[in-house]
Amino acid sequence: MNSVRLVGSGAFLPRRVISNERLVQAIPGWSAERIASRTGIQERRYLWDFDAESGRALPPPPDASGVPRSNVDMGEVALRRALEMSGLDASSLDAIYLVTTTPDQVNFCHDAVQLHRRLGCRSDTHALVVDSGCGGALYVVDMARRMILADAARTIAVVASTFASAYVDREIFTCAMPENQRINAFLSMYMFGDGAGALILRGDDRPGLGFLASTSGTGHQELVVHRGGGANLPSHTRATVADHAFYIDGPAVAEAYPFFMQKAVDELAAIRPASTEPVSRYYLHQANKLVLDRFVASAGIPAERVPVHVNRYGNTSAASTLILFAEDLEQGVVKLGGGELVLFAAVGAGVHYGAHLVRL
Repeated sequence: MNSVRLVGSGAFLPRRVISNERLVQAIPGWSAERIASRTGIQERRYLWDFDAESGRALPPPPDASGVPRSNVDMGEVALRRALEMSGLDASSLDAIYLVTTTPDQVNFCHDAVQLHRRLGCRSDTHALVVDSGCGGALYVVDMARRMILADAARTIAVVASTFASAYVDREIFTCAMPENQRINAFLSMYMFGDGAGALILRGDDRPGLGFLASTSGTGHQELVVHRGGGANLPSHTRATVADHAFYIDGPAVAEAYPFFMQKAVDELAAIRPASTEPVSRYYLHQANKLVLDRFVASAGIPAERVPVHVNRYGNTSAASTLILFAEDLEQGVVKLGGGELVLFAAVGAGVHYGAHLVRL
């Protein structure tokens, strides 16, 4: 293949809106006003509800039907919408890569295999879960692009999802990290919201379309800590309550986010030196609104070309840039085949980062 194009995009966001005021009733720590002032997040979307008095998630009843209720469900909706936009059916897919840290089941690539089963994919279609955070989708997109250019595949779906609402638990997320008392688990609950996004990448023989430059990389800062699980870490038989929490190291994120985002953008520029043609839209990972706004200003990016939804959806992790793109397509801001130049960039726990310059 001479090039790789984006031919489909889809997203899913739950309808349930959770305000800061309601969330702090379940997970105390900061006030609603402090969450807004320190993160720029006013509300987020949740698939599951929660009981504010007990501080615990409320799974939908087993007989609930007609609406998504799980991580797989959200990913399925996003992927089916992306396939519909592409005009392809699931039999065309050579791989499904699902990027998530909140799968319905952790073993044997369960959630990706379930997507494979539900869509009726070919038996030789890869189905893998990639355990990665906010930068994971764009990191995997670069891998998928390389596979297609090497003629190892023609059509690949990259799906990303986060399912924070299932984790609401006051006992777990109001405890301090044992080895570092300055880091509290409640910040993770304040930051993240539920959602899923999907992209369909497809090989093309026409040069000058699709991905004009692409990069990905790995760093080693510990931005988010999750101790539970793994042979070298506490299992369910030895874990403390704190080991089940996701801990965000806020100062570390504030330092790493602009560094790796600028690194990713600079790597794109090195691959394809800047031209006089402006980038129409910048799909930048929405870690929180304050760090996003600071990076946009420091990098000299025109703020009016940066769509923002973290204030309304919370941090949707690896799905954030995919959801932003899907919303722009739905609203007609950009169009597949329209020729606009767009840029994606994201970094997240791991560290995984990725960035892409794409002609639609």
